[in-house]
Amino acid sequence: SGGCRRLLGESGARELLAAVDTFVLDCDGVLWDGARALGGGPQLLSRLRALGKRVYLLSNNGSRSAGGLLDKCRGLGLPVGARQLLGAARCSALYLRRALPPPPACGPVYVLGGPGLCGELQAEGLRVLGGREEEETDEEPPTSVQAVLVGYDEQFSFSRLSRACGYLRDPRCLLLATDPDPWHRRPGGRVVPGTGSLTAALEVASCRKAVVIGKPSQFMFDCIASEGGDGAIDPARALMIGDRLDTDILFGANCGMRTVLTLTGVSSLQEVEAKMASDLLHDRKMVPDFYVDSIADFLPLLED
Repeated sequence: SGGCRRLLGESGARELLAAVDTFVLDCDGVLWDGARALGGGPQLLSRLRALGKRVYLLSNNGSRSAGGLLDKCRGLGLPVGARQLLGAARCSALYLRRALPPPPACGPVYVLGGPGLCGELQAEGLRVLGGREEEETDEEPPTSVQAVLVGYDEQFSFSRLSRACGYLRDPRCLLLATDPDPWHRRPGGRVVPGTGSLTAALEVASCRKAVVIGKPSQFMFDCIASEGGDGAIDPARALMIGDRLDTDILFGANCGMRTVLTLTGVSSLQEVEAKMASDLLHDRKMVPDFYVDSIADFLPLLED
């Protein structure tokens, strides 16, 4: 790759965007920052719609249901429909629905996560154990639990970890994680552990490796084709826009899309420079093709 260049200063940037059929955007750090909309989001999505582009929003937030994600977008004035949104919770439910036998032959899934995640599994007809309202009376013989799914779980505890390990002693029991995000930034600069941290504890304790559903896994890309309503995407004519090198930009590279880093979220240009200087292929895959200060930078490039 020729390294990471500023999109606004790029000769041929307008032509490059005109040749893109599909825009895939991360959400947090790109379109919003917590409860606050980031500038340019509604205008960009409206402009892309007017140009006839396909637009999909992908979120690694494993605690938010599909309905919750749509409510969030509507609350922030983002003009998107339900089929344009894919979250890690919904994609985890789709994965399990395909991987496990159909009911009633399907045993329960033990969930380390909240009601949004549990609700998505239940909507796919899966029986859920655990979740936020976990009761010790839920105890199931380990052989009947078909999968352990790790999400963002603020009630994560030693007893939940032990219980999940018990189920995973059965080699037929699947281990999945909604996303690999190691930490999340909170208002005031606080940092809290993410799903990736909880998954790491369970992987060490169970001597198992989790299948990751969210970015950078390619499964989310496959879900666009199955759920988006417009069929498969040609990655050569698609653009991935995100704020995190290790999830969004790596996801774009894994799926064969061109990538743009927006500097309104987690990753910085200093981190990009470190990846560019690395000898490791894995690091080099995290170097975006372009960067923008914010998604508002796209607007002048999409004008008539």
